[in-house]
Amino acid sequence: MTLSIILGTRPEIIKMSPVIRECQRSGIDYFILHTGQHYSYNMDRVFFEELKLPEAKYNLEVGSGAHGEQTGKMLAGIEKVLMKEKPEAVLVQGDTNTVLAGALAAVKLGIKVGHVEAGLRSYDRRMPEEINRVMADHCSDILFAPTEKCKETLLGEGIPESRIHVTGNTIVDAVYQNLKLAKEKNTLEELDIKPKNYILVTAHRQENVDDPVRFANLLKGVEELGEEFNIPVIYPIHPRSKKRVQEFRIKTDGSIRFIDPVEFLDFLNLESSARLVLTDSGGVQEETCILGVPCVTLRDNTERPETIDVGSNMLSGTEPEMMMECAHRMLEKEKDWINPFGDGKAAQRIVKGMRS
Repeated sequence: MTLSIILGTRPEIIKMSPVIRECQRSGIDYFILHTGQHYSYNMDRVFFEELKLPEAKYNLEVGSGAHGEQTGKMLAGIEKVLMKEKPEAVLVQGDTNTVLAGALAAVKLGIKVGHVEAGLRSYDRRMPEEINRVMADHCSDILFAPTEKCKETLLGEGIPESRIHVTGNTIVDAVYQNLKLAKEKNTLEELDIKPKNYILVTAHRQENVDDPVRFANLLKGVEELGEEFNIPVIYPIHPRSKKRVQEFRIKTDGSIRFIDPVEFLDFLNLESSARLVLTDSGGVQEETCILGVPCVTLRDNTERPETIDVGSNMLSGTEPEMMMECAHRMLEKEKDWINPFGDGKAAQRIVKGMRS
């Protein structure tokens, strides 16, 4: 089988890294197509190097832009590559514009499509990611659902059971494979912070950072939490989020330590050693659950309800009072939840499923 692995964002690189390694291990003929959705392939090259992955054979360098413009450029570029290479199958992962463009381009060419992380739903159509994941699921041939709950969602939408494989989530594979490497890094020493004595924050979702009221409330709540617990607050801020702070003229009191985005192993180190994580990222909700670190999600809904069910995560929205309440409740509870995302062998099941 000839396989094209299509990705375009850093979370996709991380979550597909175990699949790429499994393709190498099992001798599958594959190539990586990078759309450049997040900045450029050159900006992401460090992730490939850090995770010891082969370079992308193609990089489209699409860059940022309005959703329709960006998706259209990727659709045209991916189609050209697929027509040239004629792979038997394509793999996409998650809920980005890259996923939608990759799935559409392949299915229109009659190429088999596998969707990794299928069946997630927030049921909030205001989120571009929700549109992407629903459409990718319904045009894919093979759906790799990370959990039984995701499988039930897909069945409820009329997708035949024969097309659904429950595999676990590749983020478990990635965390297990990379945690030891992460612990060897001096991330905490470089930031002059101590294990379990800081709060880690990530916020980048469009519904949060593009809304001046929500973003201002979110940052105010983060400041109040740092003051309440009297510990440092570390926020590796996405360039887009940083730009919004400046555009909206949001004033902060200096208690939040804004730092540049960090490499995956550094971030994994920061996550695993944090006392509490505040996030609007789906992947971070999963990673903290796997790592046994309490999480508060700065959203009104989540497509990772398993984290709520097992008790590793709570939804707070962006109102400071609710953020404070959820933080206290998460820190007071036992960290004895069971990871619902699998045993770290998802990549093996995905590659096997693509071969069948």
